[in-house]
Amino acid sequence: MGEFTTIMARDGHEFQAYLSAPPAKPQGAIVVIQEIFGVNAHIRAVTDGFAREGYTAIAPAMFDRIRRGIELGYSQPEMEQGVGYRAQLKLDETLKDLNAAVAVVRHSGRVGTVGYCWGGAMSYVAAAELPIACAVVYYGKAAQFADKKPRHPVMYHFGTQDTSIPMADVEKIKAADPTGVFYEYEAGHGFNCDQRPSFSAEAAALARQRTLEFFSRNLTGKKV
Repeated sequence: MGEFTTIMARDGHEFQAYLSAPPAKPQGAIVVIQEIFGVNAHIRAVTDGFAREGYTAIAPAMFDRIRRGIELGYSQPEMEQGVGYRAQLKLDETLKDLNAAVAVVRHSGRVGTVGYCWGGAMSYVAAAELPIACAVVYYGKAAQFADKKPRHPVMYHFGTQDTSIPMADVEKIKAADPTGVFYEYEAGHGFNCDQRPSFSAEAAALARQRTLEFFSRNLTGKKV
């Protein structure tokens, strides 16, 4: 459905973003924030999925700050490669890129963010720093940003079997965002991605249903 387009951040950085339009008049917009694997086939499919639900959806290529066209799979070597790319990013530049993506789709109505893994943490930060209406966090390590307080509604999805995000960290996020909506699933990290061994069809379907209801309430004002 979608295609790549070039957008520009406020500091002049030009980068790619995967933009997917809904089949009819948009009822809002969603910025999809990648994992550490780039805007790969999974993230593009997720973006297209939100477009099919009636939203203008965009997935900015956050790693273009490091090197253009990074698209990784989920093997251990590629995971280590992705961790290396992520470590080179600066938060202020990442926020500039996210803000540029928000600006591109703002004509479609209210804008929400949804992020997965590293993108989940960035979705949390976006709720504190950017002019959006709401945010969704999928297994994001947001506890490291607990000093930032979300200014907009946030929904969280965590796996109880996620060894990279202990429940103690989830409790820190709950303390930082007492009005947040939290859900826990009997699943591991990355349970939404059907290309990962940790994929859980049941958890992914339930989280998606809840996410769509959340976006409907906060972006369109409609109850599902």
